[in-house]
Amino acid sequence: MALIFSTRRQPALSEAPDVAARLAAPLSTAEVLGPDGVDAVRAHAQADVANRNTKALNDALRHRLGLPQSTFAQLEAGLTGTSVVDPIKQPADPRLVAEFGPNLCLKHRVLPWRRIAGRVTVLAITTQDFLRVRDALTVIFGPVHLAIVTSENLDFALSRMCHKTLMHNAEMRTGQAESCRDWNSGKAFRWGLATLLTVCTCLIMWPQISFLVLCGWAVFALLSNTVLKTAAAVLHLLTKPQAPAPTPQPADQLPIVTILVPLFHERDIAGALVGRLSKLNYPTDRLDVCLVLEADDATTQEALAATQLPFWMRAIKVPLGTLQTKPRALNYALCFAKGSIIGVYDAEDAPDPEQINTVVNHFAHCKPDVACLQGRLDFYNSRSNWLARCFTVEYATWFRIVLPGLERMGLVIPLGGTTLFFRREILEDLGGWDAHNVTEDADLGIRLARHGYRTEIIDTVTQEEANARAWPWVKQRSRWLKGYAITYGVHMRNPLKLWIELGAWRFFGTQMLFAGTISQFLLAPLLWSFWLMPFGIPHPLDGVLAPNIAISFAAIFLLSEIIGITVSAIAVSSAGKRDLIKWTPTLHLYFPLAALAAYKGVIELATKPFYWDKTSHGIFAPSQENQDANVTINQLQPQPHPIAAE
Repeated sequence: MALIFSTRRQPALSEAPDVAARLAAPLSTAEVLGPDGVDAVRAHAQADVANRNTKALNDALRHRLGLPQSTFAQLEAGLTGTSVVDPIKQPADPRLVAEFGPNLCLKHRVLPWRRIAGRVTVLAITTQDFLRVRDALTVIFGPVHLAIVTSENLDFALSRMCHKTLMHNAEMRTGQAESCRDWNSGKAFRWGLATLLTVCTCLIMWPQISFLVLCGWAVFALLSNTVLKTAAAVLHLLTKPQAPAPTPQPADQLPIVTILVPLFHERDIAGALVGRLSKLNYPTDRLDVCLVLEADDATTQEALAATQLPFWMRAIKVPLGTLQTKPRALNYALCFAKGSIIGVYDAEDAPDPEQINTVVNHFAHCKPDVACLQGRLDFYNSRSNWLARCFTVEYATWFRIVLPGLERMGLVIPLGGTTLFFRREILEDLGGWDAHNVTEDADLGIRLARHGYRTEIIDTVTQEEANARAWPWVKQRSRWLKGYAITYGVHMRNPLKLWIELGAWRFFGTQMLFAGTISQFLLAPLLWSFWLMPFGIPHPLDGVLAPNIAISFAAIFLLSEIIGITVSAIAVSSAGKRDLIKWTPTLHLYFPLAALAAYKGVIELATKPFYWDKTSHGIFAPSQENQDANVTINQLQPQPHPIAAE
């Protein structure tokens, strides 16, 4: 049914003048903008009108002039012939919200407000939002009537009226069978202690045989990793670049893309972040950037309060709960997302300006079972110091060689934590992110595969800040390895079911990626011990290994080093950083830090499995880049931005 817009007031509230008197009377377009403003809006909308865009006038005002949300609401109400309601000053009836359902209110961004003169007034930001669910509202409530609300006020009201549902979704959205929230630290400690005592006992009673078995497993893990890396590199060299897909739908038909950016203790990054995201070349009327803050994070809140946000960015404050992790914040913010595509960036990210267009284009042309797109990561401070150079080489190998290789071989892809894009419906059906998992990205990659969905790597790069300080690097890597161990434990609760859901090929690939990675770092010191032999230093396996076996071990070590250096050189060349090739041999001195991180992570499995060891940002960001970001901010059209959801 078509809706006829009018600047005259509808008689809906005239039957209840006592309530109507408290509502702001709708204003006409001229009253909102004045004659000059109307002319400006019409000028902006002229091209769209030529393309038969029936709501061009409203869109031109809402998304191109950058006016305050209150002006948007007044115009919408004036065009519709209704009123603007402030649900903060005049709260909604909780019985109506419960009757419609908090989840439906959040999903469709509508709020049943009050029953007036036999009809239920429903708050929505736009008429289109209301019309999409009007039939369902009518079935539940009978006659319904639309009133307009600003986006900020709606978010704030929903956060209050749907608090219990939001908190449950934030922490318990993922099904218990696929979540690590029931991880038992005491049980993990007992199993870990029993395993350690068993190994020590075997080493005491049968030292040489036990040492040989452990070394054999370490060599097997090293060999598996080398074979995987070699196969991925060969596929990389043999694969021809694909031609870009044709341009998708017209600009006014592009999907809304919501970008979630979790922030925590980001004093130095907030302003630069706004500048970087402002460079995205995607229509701002189709872009919904949510800066996700923690309720007790005064540092970031103060930094954002001093930063003028463009009208397509908003802040969402996550209330305190039983834990405080990035995936919990993402789950909470997901309830307020407007888009059909959900993206995730980190605080220090600087995405390619065409990245969102690439994502939308790829989703428009790929198969329906592609639920996730993973972009590539690189670093804008890759030459800060030796650690940053090695970090850059490692990431180039992972994102340009290994992950595309896993995709081409049909294996499970453990996702990275940023530059991720999901089909929203699938993400919600899978239960979002596991709020208790400190590597929620890798876990979600397995869950996508278990449910029959695929992840594809897209040719777009996000620059971020390399963690270039030794101890913060160890803490970050220990969290990753701890999360890998927890993720592996969760999905191996029922190995047979995992086998059935993934198939034999992907099942063994998962073992290699997770069990192999963890054991390789934990047993790395055993492999390093073989470097003692050439120097005549006594080794536990002296006299046990036959000469040909010792030579084979040495050959494997040497071959793995050569392959690792070669693959890394190919990766940094593909990334356009050939000057880093000379640093690839030094990775042999870089990876021992990961062994230290692995032991730290294993200890935390039994002491604080859900602890999120925060990585500080804004340490090595280039000064010129920050200056450019500040210039961009000064060129934005600002509006006040009270934190809408809490």
